[in-house]
Amino acid sequence: MKDFIAGQYVQQPYYKSFQPNPINRSWKIDNMELINLLSQADREMGKLDMYSEYIPNIDLFIHMNVVKEATQSNKIEGTQTTIEDALLDKESVPLDKRDDWEEVQNYVAAMTFAIKKLEELPFCSRLIRDTHKILLQGVRGNKKLPGEFRVSQNWIGGASINDAIFIPPHQSTINDLMTDLESFSHSTTNNLPILLKIALIHYQFETIHPFLDGNGRIGRLMITLFLVSTGTLKQPVLYLSDFFEKNRSNYYDKLTRVREHNDILNWLKFFLVGIIETAQKSIQTFDNILRLQKEVDIKLSGLGIRAKNATTLINYLYQSPFINITETSKLLKITNVASAKLISLLEQVNILKEITGLKRDRVYVFNDYLKLFNS
Repeated sequence: MKDFIAGQYVQQPYYKSFQPNPINRSWKIDNMELINLLSQADREMGKLDMYSEYIPNIDLFIHMNVVKEATQSNKIEGTQTTIEDALLDKESVPLDKRDDWEEVQNYVAAMTFAIKKLEELPFCSRLIRDTHKILLQGVRGNKKLPGEFRVSQNWIGGASINDAIFIPPHQSTINDLMTDLESFSHSTTNNLPILLKIALIHYQFETIHPFLDGNGRIGRLMITLFLVSTGTLKQPVLYLSDFFEKNRSNYYDKLTRVREHNDILNWLKFFLVGIIETAQKSIQTFDNILRLQKEVDIKLSGLGIRAKNATTLINYLYQSPFINITETSKLLKITNVASAKLISLLEQVNILKEITGLKRDRVYVFNDYLKLFNS
């Protein structure tokens, strides 16, 4: 990778845009530190993939992973929605927080759509555009050509293009650059391992910045999408936005250094460290979930005739850990009185916790489970 040249600045009428070089070419890895990191990342990914294959009812927990990813990816862009906020219904969210909340919901919907769509489409520009359309539907940025590559110049940072931090390539080159990126993603002749390939795809996509808005979120969503599309992961259980958000300055600095100093090596190392740390944390979360499941099952077994309904309710809470009496009645098809008694029992055995302090319209949380995603 010593001969890597990121691109060059191109003079436009009154500014210079950065034109990245194509990435669909031969690559040679000649750095032992990178090779060692890649080996470790592959091992951790293998462990995580094994967990996703053998944990019963893994789909119950994937939704919570996606919600956490959505809150962290949007947080990088400046939204303030917490995972607790994201799990509330719209009417329960204060008016001044609803715009942020809706952007997080769109991210969840976009990720869910994209993973499902992989059954019909490969990882490609069409899939990326369709996912982007959902991401921006009805929220800030919905007037900026959702689902379409830009046809005008954009920029990053600064009040105007004149004081921008970074100006991506001219709009006339977007289609060719995205065709190159797509070809690279499917190429079997460039000799790059999957994890290095997606690291390069993410860098190149963020440099191209092909949409007028939402590029950061789509670029991070694409990481999980690509890993699932290649069979590297059987389930969408690895999300890097939490790592990127916690290392936000480093994240942007590494991307910038590639463009300004051709330093692709440090970006790849940083990305692999993110894979390793995120996979390890995900494995620990799944371990904690399995441990919690055993503890909860023991408690439920002592509820007698209410154990069956309690189990159904708990399985619902593994997907979204907030509930009220009315929702419980609808879910279990029982009366509000019966729901209140069941919830009271779950409070007594320390599974549910009331969080409003109200006498009416109370909300309960499966707190020990929620804490696993906030740690």
